[in-house]
Amino acid sequence: MSESRTEQMVNRLRAMQTASPEIEASALVSVDGLIMASALPPEVEEDRVSAMSAAMLSLGERISIELRRGALEQVYIRGSDGFVILTAVGQEAVLTVLARQNAKLGLVFLEMRRAAQDLESMVG
Repeated sequence: MSESRTEQMVNRLRAMQTASPEIEASALVSVDGLIMASALPPEVEEDRVSAMSAAMLSLGERISIELRRGALEQVYIRGSDGFVILTAVGQEAVLTVLARQNAKLGLVFLEMRRAAQDLESMVG
């Protein structure tokens, strides 16, 4: 029996986290704020992550356009306990990643880019 599209997306998120152990959690969210797939810890509310991710991506796109910075590639948030990084997955989704405080961001960005390419074909 073949995997559903959602299972394929979840497996791709988990593979990204395995490839870069500095990634603690991840989710694929539609641009209208609905969870498409997630590999989030149980204490994290999927609905809140999805709504905030869609809002941040939308705001980031508006800022990037308004300030003539070109097409948005990433939204990056650094907190005292780690990072939240969002990147567009085609026109329909956003990949949200939670990374550890001491993460090597170059490797995280590379894995996110690879995952976003794979996920884009699953979304569309």
